[in-house]
Amino acid sequence: MKLRAERPEDVDTIRSLTSAAFATAPHSSQTEAAIVDALRDAGALTLSLVAEDDGEIAGHVAFSPVTVDGADAGWYGLGPVSVWPDRQGRGIGQALIRKGLDDLRQQGAKGCVLIGDPAYYGRFGFVADPRLTYGDIPSQYVQRLAFGDELLVGELAFHAGFDAS
Repeated sequence: MKLRAERPEDVDTIRSLTSAAFATAPHSSQTEAAIVDALRDAGALTLSLVAEDDGEIAGHVAFSPVTVDGADAGWYGLGPVSVWPDRQGRGIGQALIRKGLDDLRQQGAKGCVLIGDPAYYGRFGFVADPRLTYGDIPSQYVQRLAFGDELLVGELAFHAGFDAS
């Protein structure tokens, strides 16, 4: 499997992949593909990585800037992360997430946040802290991974692209 940055010719496949990956997800609003497109269109995809397996795109992950209490804190949001349904459970998503986190560290990011399942994202070092909030989402799902000593505390906001539908 090869992990690389997205290319312009990958956009349609990423859109189809993201739609398929979330088609039956109970927590999905079915807007994930539109979110990725909106982030890309706004120039807010800090990292957009794909996993190639046998020459075909098997997965995708997006990272974009976030703010806390309205200010840029040098942190980024993870998501969406997508893998074709017939290839899920094979470590493709994990590999993409690990590569993205490593790339963010190398770029000097202070950390990464996400809204997600603590049982899954804990394996990467993400932790919940009730001092980091996101609307009315229960605090155990609002998670952060600090790349240094600075912890993110306050009201989290993802890029406006996350409002896409």
